[in-house]
Amino acid sequence: MTTLSEVYRNDPMADHNITPVDFDMLDEVPESHSWTQFGEPLTKIQTHHLKESLIPVIDLASPGARSLIGQACETLGMFQVINHGVPSELIKKVESESRRLFALPTHKKCKVLRSADGATGYGSARISSFFDKCMWHEGFTIMGSCVDDAKALWPQDYQGFW
Repeated sequence: MTTLSEVYRNDPMADHNITPVDFDMLDEVPESHSWTQFGEPLTKIQTHHLKESLIPVIDLASPGARSLIGQACETLGMFQVINHGVPSELIKKVESESRRLFALPTHKKCKVLRSADGATGYGSARISSFFDKCMWHEGFTIMGSCVDDAKALWPQDYQGFW
């Protein structure tokens, strides 16, 4: 079976598709990120509070969980799971470290920029190259240990990643 890392090595991304835009440095939405709807540029981003969200919540302890996950992926492309067995303290730690990572200025996050043929690190989603416009997205992909990335970002404070 081919691994995801092998697929990425065999189909590298163009450099301009890897690095997210530094939105803190912009005064207006660049044309590269201006998606249109019905031929008109979007003028405002609509957000919803999570309590009012239509994101499906799937109970992994439910006998129909597998089917519900498939439906959620096919219709919305997202879902939230409950009863997954991951300790809440670990979830809080991951959320805290994620906030710490994404609060860094772009130039610091780029210290761990994913390579064109890489699968892990900071950058835009691999699916970005399938669209005419760039996605409003930045992400950090982890496979295995991210200790080396943590050392590059926080040389004096990476021990929690062991």
